Amino acid sequence: MDVFGGAPRVLGYPRPVLVKSGSDAVLKCQIGGDPQPDVVWERKNEPIVPDGRYRIAQDGKVYTLFISGVTLADAGQYICRAKNSIGETYAAATLKVEEQAQEVQLIQPTQEQQEVKVIPPEQEIKTLKPQQPQPQSQKEEDIFQDNKPRFLIKPLSLRVDRGEDAAFSCKLWGDPLPEVVWEKDGKQLKEIYESSHFHIGQQDGGWFQLKIFRTRAPDGGVYTCKAVNDHGEAVAGAVLLVEPIPEQRGESHQNGYTNGHWSPHQNKDRYPRVRHSKEPQLNVAKAKNFTVTEGKHAKFRCYVTGKPKPEIVWKKDGEPIGPGRRHLLFEDREGYYTLKVLYCKQQDIGLYICAASNALGNTLSAVHLSVKGPPVRFKRALQDVEVRERDVAVLECEVPEESIPTAWYLEDQRLQPGSKYGMEQKGTRRRLTIRDVGADDDGVYLCEMPDGGKSIAELSVKGTIVKKLPRRLEVLEGENAAFCVEVEEEEMEVYWFKDGLQLRETHQTIIKSFGKTHILVFVNTSYQDSGTVTFVAGRSKTSCKLRVKGKRSYKTLILETLLFKISTQGLL
Repeated sequence: MDVFGGAPRVLGYPRPVLVKSGSDAVLKCQIGGDPQPDVVWERKNEPIVPDGRYRIAQDGKVYTLFISGVTLADAGQYICRAKNSIGETYAAATLKVEEQAQEVQLIQPTQEQQEVKVIPPEQEIKTLKPQQPQPQSQKEEDIFQDNKPRFLIKPLSLRVDRGEDAAFSCKLWGDPLPEVVWEKDGKQLKEIYESSHFHIGQQDGGWFQLKIFRTRAPDGGVYTCKAVNDHGEAVAGAVLLVEPIPEQRGESHQNGYTNGHWSPHQNKDRYPRVRHSKEPQLNVAKAKNFTVTEGKHAKFRCYVTGKPKPEIVWKKDGEPIGPGRRHLLFEDREGYYTLKVLYCKQQDIGLYICAASNALGNTLSAVHLSVKGPPVRFKRALQDVEVRERDVAVLECEVPEESIPTAWYLEDQRLQPGSKYGMEQKGTRRRLTIRDVGADDDGVYLCEMPDGGKSIAELSVKGTIVKKLPRRLEVLEGENAAFCVEVEEEEMEVYWFKDGLQLRETHQTIIKSFGKTHILVFVNTSYQDSGTVTFVAGRSKTSCKLRVKGKRSYKTLILETLLFKISTQGLL
């Protein structure tokens, strides 16, 4: 039984080839598939064009690469990649090139040319002594390189409707065959899922599979396959997006993803729906009170555990809260579900509820948020503004007295007057002009008086990029760094860059597009991954500064926090 259908499969792997410099090399690979796959040979991630020294041939299911007049520079790994409408595969071939042994040709000179030369003994040895043959063990080591795990086929990213099964497959090579561990967002599956929710399998030929049954909103995230044997390890990752069922989708919706974190679907029209027992009653009179100063952040944390993993909905005055410019929703590295309300305003006053539910039950808790105003208020507050890309945006407010100075901020960055920003004062009026507006100008703006009084407004920039990158993202070394953007049209030509260099997909760099949604993930980050990540679509771009912190230097600082623990039969 062909478990993988008509997807291309390697029937005969290329053998390592050892040739002498100047001779010809022949690399062969046997591949089957239905429909017949398109096959290309690659070298250093670039397709080999059959021209000059390269010739490519096909005889049935055998694909051959001929290299004439090989040199030492041709040594290395060649990839035979096959792809059809069902799937793809590839195999690696190693080419080792040996230098030609030096030959000493003795020519009897003519009488006219005869002359006597004295050759020092050491020079004679150097010139006439044949090159020592390389030890056989060293040859084998070079030919086969090492036996540590390698992904011949990495798991592919998936998008499924809620309730559907999701399956990841990968093919590995290693001697001995590596052991495999699957993780989600850095946690082993058995720690977060009940055993009936997933299955891990292995098949002949180095195939490994992970299957998630009846997907739920919390199943969305980054899945990694870690392969280990005696010689080393290899890691590859893939993304799973769990969409609401079709009848629950609105015309415009989030995909349940918050940059840097995977979070439940929390839009007004499509928050998680779980069948459970009677809705628990909330005693509003017993809700705790929490006060924050205007312009400061409020942070709410909810610790919930359970199997199945509970789905979380945050609400304000009964309405679900979705991620946005001033609302961050995520599960932090300590396992707390977190809602962060940025730059609090008077309209943020209200009753906030954390509702947790799974198949076994549900529970909720609430807190009332109050926002304390400054001693001196603005005479007229800033108003939210919406503009198109490359237009001009104007924010205006009034202070109580003409003599009061003000400072302008884009979130925590103080703005300075110049070609980008114009700042005017006329009597009590204060005006900020933002020229040539781009996607990264989208955000929260503040006008601040010396006594700490703030006026806050949101600038919404409409254009090619609908969902932008965060300005900053911090992760710990070894964690995944995930970025997600949405554009206004499907099938756009888009690019990802880091520090100005275009990114390409590797085993530890996931680049995936699902319609209008585009995702980048750095798997198992290291300090070298720090830098500026930029997404480009047409003339529009959005950027984020990524910082990868060493685990030893990380300190948890919790300010303005509400913490409550939940314990029920279904939510332990």
